[in-house]
Amino acid sequence: MARWCAGNGWPVHPLAAGRKTPAGNCPACRQEPHRPQDCPCLPAGRWCHGFHAATTDQERLAAWWGVNPALGVGVSCGPAGLVVLDVDAHSAEVPHRDRLLPGIPIHDSVDLAGLASGFDTLALLAALRGRPSPADDASTLRVRTPSGGLHVWYRTDPGGPCYRSSVGSSPKVALAWQVDVRAAGGYIVTPATRTPAGTYTPVGPARFPAPLPDWLAAELWRTGHTPRQSPLQLPAPRPRPQTASKGSQRAQRLLEPLLGAVAGCASAAEGTAFTEKLNRAAYTAGGLVASGHLSESEARALLAAAADAARPHRSRHSLTVIASALSAGAARPFPLEGRP
Repeated sequence: MARWCAGNGWPVHPLAAGRKTPAGNCPACRQEPHRPQDCPCLPAGRWCHGFHAATTDQERLAAWWGVNPALGVGVSCGPAGLVVLDVDAHSAEVPHRDRLLPGIPIHDSVDLAGLASGFDTLALLAALRGRPSPADDASTLRVRTPSGGLHVWYRTDPGGPCYRSSVGSSPKVALAWQVDVRAAGGYIVTPATRTPAGTYTPVGPARFPAPLPDWLAAELWRTGHTPRQSPLQLPAPRPRPQTASKGSQRAQRLLEPLLGAVAGCASAAEGTAFTEKLNRAAYTAGGLVASGHLSESEARALLAAAADAARPHRSRHSLTVIASALSAGAARPFPLEGRP
C-alpha cells in the first residue's frame, strides 16, 4: 500500500504496528525535543516526527517497510493535495443545535430527532445546501474505519487553496460536529491498514479520490479552513432560460432592491447596517430558493457579488451571514402567487 500511494504522488509515512498513530521517534529525538525541520533523522532517511517524514521515495519506502513489514501506512494530506472528511460515529452527548453546524443556526422547525453522529450532521449540512451527503458519494474513495466511522477522500486543484485540518468539536474551526477535516497539518490512515479493532476497508467501487465538490470548497472557506487570501470559487450559476417564467421574473424584481441596498453600503465604511441588509436579502433569497423560484447557486452568487461590491475585505463575514440567512429563509418558502 505504501508503494501504491507513493506512486499516486501521495507522500507516506509509517504508522506504529497495529495502531493508527505514527511510529515513534528515535530515542535521541525523544530525549531532546526539537522542531521537525531541525531533525537530523529526516535528511538521513529515518522516519521521526510522524507525517513530517512522509515521502514518495521508493527506495526509502523499501528500506522502511522491508525491515518492518508490520508498520501501517499514513498519507500526509497537505503535500498529497488531499482533503479527507473523517466522519465519526462515537457515542457522545449531542450538543445544542447551534453547535452542530458552526456558523449555521438551525431553525426550530428542523426536526433533529435521532441525530447521533457525524453521519447525521454531514447529511444535515448537505440537505441544507440541497446536495447529497458526501458519505454517500460513490464517485470518490470512501474507507470504513474499524470504529464504524468513514473517511471520504477528495483531491484538490494544484493551484487551489491550501486547506487546513480541524476536529469536529472545535469551537473555532469545524465543518460539523463529529466531522473532522484531514488536510494540511494532518494525515489519514490508508485502506488495508489493520489494528486490533479491525481493518480500514474501502466502500463501494471507487479507489481514487474525486475532485473536491464546489459546495464543499465553499463550506470549507466559510468555516475558516482556508487562508483569507485564498480565492473562493463559488459554484457557477445555472444558465437562465431565454424566456424567464413569470415566477422567476417576479423573484428577480423582488430581490433587486434588496441586493441594491446591500451594494449601496459601499458609500460608507460603517453606519450603513450592512449586515442587517445582507441578512434580509439572503433570508428572502432562501425563501425563493425553497419555493423553486431561484436556484441556490444563483442566489449565493448574486448575494456574494452584492456583498463584495460593498465590503470587499469582509468576504468571510459576508459568506457566514449569507449561509446562515439562506438556511433560515429556506425553512419558510416564499410564495409569489398573487404578487405582481
